[in-house]
Amino acid sequence: QQIFLRYQQLIKDNLKEISKLITFEQGKTLADAEGDVFRGLQVVEHACSVTSLILGETMPSITKDMDTYTYRLPLGVCAGIAPFNFPAMIPLWMFPMAMVCGNTFLMKPSERVPGALMFLAKLFQDAGAPDGTLNIIHGQHEAVNFICDHPDIRAISFVGSNQAGEYIYERGSRNGKRVQANMGAKNHGVVMPDANKENTLNQLVGAAFGAAGQRCMALSTAILVGEAQKWLPELVERAKNLRVNAGDQPGADLGPLISPQAKERVCHLIEKGVKEGASLLLDGRSIKVKGYENGNFVGPTILASVK
Repeated sequence: QQIFLRYQQLIKDNLKEISKLITFEQGKTLADAEGDVFRGLQVVEHACSVTSLILGETMPSITKDMDTYTYRLPLGVCAGIAPFNFPAMIPLWMFPMAMVCGNTFLMKPSERVPGALMFLAKLFQDAGAPDGTLNIIHGQHEAVNFICDHPDIRAISFVGSNQAGEYIYERGSRNGKRVQANMGAKNHGVVMPDANKENTLNQLVGAAFGAAGQRCMALSTAILVGEAQKWLPELVERAKNLRVNAGDQPGADLGPLISPQAKERVCHLIEKGVKEGASLLLDGRSIKVKGYENGNFVGPTILASVK
């Protein structure tokens, strides 16, 4: 508990520094990156109180000559595999909770964004964590297989795509490990005609295009019911006004996608939508950002009349 109390203070003191690292590697805007760290910090703060929440229980004399005692015992070595889209928040969901319960931890960040976790691990060391209690492994498939197969690792926590999650769940479970896999999500919004128009349009734009759509709660589909269908032109106007730029530039609303492959995939999906008969109300494929002409940018895009 003392280590985590010191740790949460160190994260607060270095929040801006960690956010800059996230923006540098991941591309999201600085405001988004600060939110990323802050959400993780909330879990660290909760970890400080877990010690009193995990006490065992005793029940004396439940029947003649019988008392019961319950103990909560650590599992041992636990592991976490994190995705690229929240380089601070998701690792901070994982190792603080496992470690405050007495487990040691092996964390694998996404190979695309290792910087923030390395910095967070250094702060954890500075907070007084004994050497070897938090360990970091870098890499791709081999690192994942190592985690799934190693006999000393008792539990695995994963956040990421369906394909990777299903593989880790199957391979880890086969080796007798506890595996929790939070996999790719889709977020849909239904807009009723009596909704508050201003508020709804703002929420739709933020949910759909924030973080360049690279989060499981990104709103990929909005179903407009009745009168609400007339709001489409205004939705397009608001989306048009979003500023696409490098995440560290002042006033940027959304940054680039994580890789050239991600950009290619998004452009392919837009093309596929048009071929299948949707009307393209706003096309973000041709966007060029001054000074970053080779960046992985795709602007806000809206397809309507989707069958």
